[in-house]
Amino acid sequence: MITSAIVPVAGHGTRLLPATKSQPKEMLPVARKPIVQYVIEELVANGIANILLVTGRNKTSIENHFDSDPYLIQTLNTANKQDLLKELEFEDLGAHLYYTRQSEQRGLGDAVLCGESYAGEQPFVVALGDSIIGLHAESRCVAGMMELFEARRASCVIAVEEVAPEQTRHYGIIEGVDGDATWCRVRNLVEKPEPAEAPSNLAIAGRYIFSPTIFDMIRDVAPDARGEIQLTDAIQRMCDEGRRVLAYKLPPGERRYDIGNFPSYFETFVEFALADPDYGPGLREAIRRMLENS
Repeated sequence: MITSAIVPVAGHGTRLLPATKSQPKEMLPVARKPIVQYVIEELVANGIANILLVTGRNKTSIENHFDSDPYLIQTLNTANKQDLLKELEFEDLGAHLYYTRQSEQRGLGDAVLCGESYAGEQPFVVALGDSIIGLHAESRCVAGMMELFEARRASCVIAVEEVAPEQTRHYGIIEGVDGDATWCRVRNLVEKPEPAEAPSNLAIAGRYIFSPTIFDMIRDVAPDARGEIQLTDAIQRMCDEGRRVLAYKLPPGERRYDIGNFPSYFETFVEFALADPDYGPGLREAIRRMLENS
């Protein structure tokens, strides 16, 4: 059974400047919670008990967020604000959180390689810290991926989702063969192809499971023109060697929310806020009034 995960959160988030100048992208709020909290809660709900966050410079607020704050708890207790105390229950998720630093920005592949000593000889999950799966992260995606990984004795399982054909230029796209409605084997990966050149409309969705073989593959990858080591290049090497790389298709209702730019961030925030049981109905009316008056 897979119980460990690596969560890369070291990126600069430059496409979200100036909001990310001094604030990690992963700590931007989506409705009531920062993005990374959704990711961690999703992993814990799927049976992950040990989580390594690969951080970088100016990311200490992520560690602070998941640490207990005795002074804050005492202040809320003194003020008898039990409702607000309940909002801090995520501090006791029942998982062990660990931290290491990617000292130099060398791409996602290098960030995963930072977790080699942590992962050891066991398979592990990789969950991108800026991608939420499912509304409010109520997703069984990772559990489904683990079942597929073990049942098919895979070396790698990648979560994928269908995107509109004209959107393929924004994502890593797989070429899949065999399989069924829920999974397929991956033959090739193409990074951000134009629609006419895309082998499919199945886009990589920010969740992976790897055997420890991935670390050797990453070490063999040459840096790209920006000096970054791409994780997709390491996965492609696994495909080229004939290893069993599989794609798990996100089921209906478990779409990916990729917080990579302002349009996707705004849309995600609004959708999550509208689904809030307490504040959603009032927000819906406020938006309706704003649209009528615009």
